[in-house]
Amino acid sequence: MSLRINDLAPDFTADTTQGTIHFHEWIGDSWAVLFSHPKDFTPVCTTELGAVANLESDFAKRGAKVIGLSVDPVANHEKWVVDIEDVGGSKVNYPMIGDPELKIAKLYGMLAADAGETSEGRTPANNAPVRTVFVIGPDKRIKLTLAYPMTTGRNFDEIIRVIDSMQLTTKHKVATPANWKQGDDVIITGAVSNEDANKIFPGYKTVKPYLRTVAQPE
Repeated sequence: MSLRINDLAPDFTADTTQGTIHFHEWIGDSWAVLFSHPKDFTPVCTTELGAVANLESDFAKRGAKVIGLSVDPVANHEKWVVDIEDVGGSKVNYPMIGDPELKIAKLYGMLAADAGETSEGRTPANNAPVRTVFVIGPDKRIKLTLAYPMTTGRNFDEIIRVIDSMQLTTKHKVATPANWKQGDDVIITGAVSNEDANKIFPGYKTVKPYLRTVAQPE
């Protein structure tokens, strides 16, 4: 069964490059970004893990932790890290989960239940569905899911943009329009009446009766 937005993110215990973690406990009160990879020592994934290493402080500013997953043993990850740092230019300070028995990949619906029980002998093509992103909130519920093809590197600036939007819209009764970025105008949600909007968002603009915009709240 596929995971959907607002589903509880499945909990698990796993070995990582930073020791054993219990996923929900590791998340704590933070936001979390779980991004997965079909195999170690693959070219696109090497650039992705390096890109996240470069952006780790940007995620941290937003109270978001990042964690990678690849369906290979942790010992392989530890060797791969050398290449990732060499290509990306930054040290990988976030944990990388080893999933050699494919348990987490199956738990999160990336691979079918009958995909086998070992990463041994599997190729990146076999593991192509294991190129996903899950953004999980402090409530441990899934807020965003993305799946990417093998040949397209992920845009982690976009994932940061989405986290910005979700954190803003959690605090205020607003939504963000297409291509929104920090500082742009936002949309007042339909749950706010015009009367209340005059009090909460004085000076808002009515574009259509159902589309009201206002400067981004502080």
